[in-house]
Amino acid sequence: MWNTSVAPRKGNGVAPAAAPAGPPAPAPAGKAAGGAADRAAGGAADSAADLTDPHKKDIAMQLVSSAENSSLDWKAQYTYVEDIGDGRGYTGGIVGFCSGTGDMLDLVQLYTQREPGNPLAAYLPALRKVNGSDSHAGLGSGFVSAWHTAASDPAFQQAQNDERDRVYFTPSVDRAKQDGLHALGQFSYYDAMVMHGPGTDPVSFGGIRATAMKHARTPAQGGDEKTYLNAFLDARKAAMLTEAAHDDTSRVDTEQRVFLAAGNLGLNPPLSWKTYGDPYTIAR
Repeated sequence: MWNTSVAPRKGNGVAPAAAPAGPPAPAPAGKAAGGAADRAAGGAADSAADLTDPHKKDIAMQLVSSAENSSLDWKAQYTYVEDIGDGRGYTGGIVGFCSGTGDMLDLVQLYTQREPGNPLAAYLPALRKVNGSDSHAGLGSGFVSAWHTAASDPAFQQAQNDERDRVYFTPSVDRAKQDGLHALGQFSYYDAMVMHGPGTDPVSFGGIRATAMKHARTPAQGGDEKTYLNAFLDARKAAMLTEAAHDDTSRVDTEQRVFLAAGNLGLNPPLSWKTYGDPYTIAR
């Protein structure tokens, strides 16, 4: 699916016209709010809960949304769509599906299979033509309006959830678990997959992981988890700096590295960080 002739992903921190951040999701029954005791020994107390745990997955979505949409209210982003000027055409939805990279086309095709008469179905021919480019040909304001209309349809919201999981979340989390990583490392893989895509070139997820493995062993290979994650984040930052749209690396520097420096391998709240200078907190 991924068109590696197109430069890697989106996420330049431009805030859309989205609803203000809502309160963080409540912790599941019986889950402590978290703190220093929870995070002892690398957050081992809660590390059994990986990123597929519903609460942890919601945290992951809030973290991505803070960088992609300058808001923790990730569910407000179903309706988001704009051209952020990164050479990938339109960027839209909860993980920034792009008209120029194929994942937006796949999303609208899935939605149309489920709801043939949906507002976006008429734009499938145009999405096929612009794939691999930054062109708006056949799209424009009509497409943007149709996206906003579709965003209120639970079927379109579910299609976004399903494509997020199929293309980004499930492959990255599965790979991280195979590498012996806990929730923080799983999130680091997921966030990299969202921005850079699942390719194998040096600035896609596979290439970033390969670069990291040249400098440190994964836990599955007997390496130290913090050492490996630092190597992965080094490689991720280097990939981001290859293009102007991603040269603000705060989602690594003042987010993921903050959690790693604290030894919070379980990604246990409370979590406080900054992206693009803006402070965020997930209390529980």
